[in-house]
Amino acid sequence: MINGIGKILTSNSLNNITSSTNSQVMLETTLKAIGRPGFILIDNEINEDTKRYAAAKEFLYQATCLLVYAALVVPVFKRGAFKLAQKVFDKSEIGSFKSLKQYAHYLKLCDTTPTNRIQTLGKEIKGTSIVDADGKVRRQLVKDEYDAVMLKELQKTDENDPPNTFHKLKGAIEFGNIVGSVFGLAIFAPQISHAFIHPALKFLGLEKEAEKSEKNKNIDKTV
Repeated sequence: MINGIGKILTSNSLNNITSSTNSQVMLETTLKAIGRPGFILIDNEINEDTKRYAAAKEFLYQATCLLVYAALVVPVFKRGAFKLAQKVFDKSEIGSFKSLKQYAHYLKLCDTTPTNRIQTLGKEIKGTSIVDADGKVRRQLVKDEYDAVMLKELQKTDENDPPNTFHKLKGAIEFGNIVGSVFGLAIFAPQISHAFIHPALKFLGLEKEAEKSEKNKNIDKTV
């Protein structure tokens, strides 16, 4: 069991998750959306009505943060940073990637062993197909999208000479990710949550329960 845990902790997949700002924020926000309401619900020092209200409010806020992050950071900031890097840097520095998705796929291949990488390049098929002039349907390999320079990098077999990950492009995308995280979670999410959470709580009937509980508490204090 210890060996199994060790393999998980040292795996490339876990390393990719922890080294990516995007994955870190998504994971942290998801855990908050589950953990914080759960902690509130098991707190015996709070009455039931207040407990349900506070847990629901916290869950809705964290869920809003998650949705804002997913809807804003990847489509706007990461893709924006990718396009900006294409304008600022030379192709020799950032490669000739056609899209952010293609670069993400390239990085995924770079993280595998040379043997697996070459095998994948030889058999991985695109989801779409093309029709030849004679009417025959032909499936395209994913590697057909890469130019000679990128294919040469991916076909390296020496583990001491890994493929070029084009760190300037990677850095630009991560910077866009960080900026998007700040704007999304610190500015946009609170504004959206204020407009959304209270109507949602009223619809669920939890806001009335909380008001009733607060009134009862005030009556108890006066008595």
